[in-house]
Formats: sequence, structure tokens, C-alpha cells
Amino acid sequence: MRARSRLAFLTAAVLLAAGGIAYREYAGAVAAAERRVSGRSDVVATRHGRLQYAVAGRGTPLLMIHGTGGGFDQGLTFTEGLLRRGFQVIAPSRFGYLQSDFPADPSSANQADALVDLLDHLGIDRIAVAGGSAGALAAAEFALRHPDRCSALILVVPAANVRGADPVEMSGAQEFFVRRLTGSNLLFWTALRVARDRMIATLLATDPALVRNASPSEQRRAQRILEEIMPVQRRSRGMLNDARLAGHPARMNFRQIRVPTLVISAEDDQFGTAATARDIAAQVAGSRLVIFPKGGHIWVGHDERLWAEVARFLRAPPSSDRPG
Repeated sequence: MRARSRLAFLTAAVLLAAGGIAYREYAGAVAAAERRVSGRSDVVATRHGRLQYAVAGRGTPLLMIHGTGGGFDQGLTFTEGLLRRGFQVIAPSRFGYLQSDFPADPSSANQADALVDLLDHLGIDRIAVAGGSAGALAAAEFALRHPDRCSALILVVPAANVRGADPVEMSGAQEFFVRRLTGSNLLFWTALRVARDRMIATLLATDPALVRNASPSEQRRAQRILEEIMPVQRRSRGMLNDARLAGHPARMNFRQIRVPTLVISAEDDQFGTAATARDIAAQVAGSRLVIFPKGGHIWVGHDERLWAEVARFLRAPPSSDRPG
């Protein structure tokens, strides 16, 4: 009995020590995430409340509207390939993300109007606008509502419901999983360590095997995208709003877009954005469509080519067969 008691005591001590180590790692990860999003941005008052934004690089400016799980930091991370090519990136945090307010009506249309207030604050008359994933909704609304302020439109893996049906309707278990994760830094951090493949498949809509077989740099990029969703609690309202907006019909007349437009997706994006990209491109006169055969929702293996396409598109001289 004494031997069993000593074994039980030692087991409990080991578990407590392991738990203490894990909690210190978690606390360190949250602190690091908070430091990463602190001191790198500004906040401007708009007609729909405070809007956080950051500016990086020098050159021709681009307004980059982040996707689900993002914020200004994701906008800057995603466009590093464009910054290296001599562009300036203006990256806002959309409604409900980090320091941006969450108004009573957090619609894509109101988000587009708030972005106009940001441009006024920065003294920018016209600008090219890019939207990734759920951010494509606000980018398209910006081009439709403010064509005089939009010089070009770029939609990357656009998460939009353009056929009246959610292209990827989550199961009850998936929805429960996502809702729980977005509401807790601890649960999200734990899932990153014990269920990485599931996180890649569910949140990044990408085949985990594709990431495992990718180059080391692309593996690091995928991991960075997941890691930089922390602190998730400061993004949860925006993420849940994105799920609502992307799942309901995007009541936009894409045929009315009159600016040069580039639409990019990957055939195996598990959010179904390849079909959405084709639908949008078919409706926008003179648009350019690029579909990668593989890559998932985070275009694994194609990051350099994607931003090379964007840079080429933005630097192309106006053509008579392009709208606008």
C-alpha cells in the first residue's frame, strides 16, 4: 500500500508539474500575441466607430482587407510578398477585430463606408483594394459603393455566398468546435498543440497533407497564420460575424463593378471559393481570373506567384478592354 501511495503521489506531482509548465507556456504565448499586436497600429474615428489600421512599406498604396481570424496584423503578414515588390500596404482591422469597434450593424456595406473615412483621414483619394476570404465582401462593397475611390479590385479566395446557398455549410459539430475555440484563448492555444491538422482543415480549409508535403517556408507560413490568430478572444466577435455574412446571400450586383478586377482562388479550397471566384469573374466585365490547381484556402505553394500576379496586375497600364 505504501508503494502504491508513493506511486500515486509521484504521478500527481508529475501531472501538476506538467500542468504548471503547460500553463506557463500558454501564458507566455498570450503575452507574446498581445505584444505582437501592440504599438504597431493607429486608430481613427469613423461614422461607424473606431477603426484600427496600420501602414507598412513605401510605394503605390494598396488597401488590404483581412480575412477571418485576422486583423491589421494578418493583412500585413499576408502581403509581405507585395511589400517586397515595392508597394505600400494599408491594413485595417475590420469590425469586431482587435481594437476596431463592433457597430450595431456590422454589415459589409457599413464596413466599406468606414474604410472611406479611413482614406479621408490618410488623405488618399483613390486606391486599389484587396480583400482576402471574408474580407472580399467588404472589398467588393467598396468597389460598388465608392467607385470613385477605388482604382482596382483584387479578391483572393473570396468567401461569399453568390448563389443563394452557403458554399460550405458547417456541420453542427464543426460550428460548436469553432464557436468554442473563438471564445477562449486557452482552448485555441491547446487545440493548436493537440489538434493542429484539424485546425488546418477546419479554420484554414486546407488539406493538412498538402501542408505537410509543402516546402519548409510554406509550412512555416501555414503555422504562422494559425499562430497569429492569437489572441483569439480579441477577434471572436468579428469571426462570428464573418461566419454569418459569408453564409448568407451576398446581395451585391457584381455586374455593376466597373474597376479593373483580379480574382484568385485554388481549386481545392475547402471553403468552395474556386466556384465563387468563377461566378464573380463571369459577372465582372473584363476581369482576370486565376485558379491554382491546388493550395487550399491559404494557397499553399503559390504565395510568391500570387503576389507576383497581384503586382503585375496593379502595374499594368489601363487597357481599352478593361472596365472603368
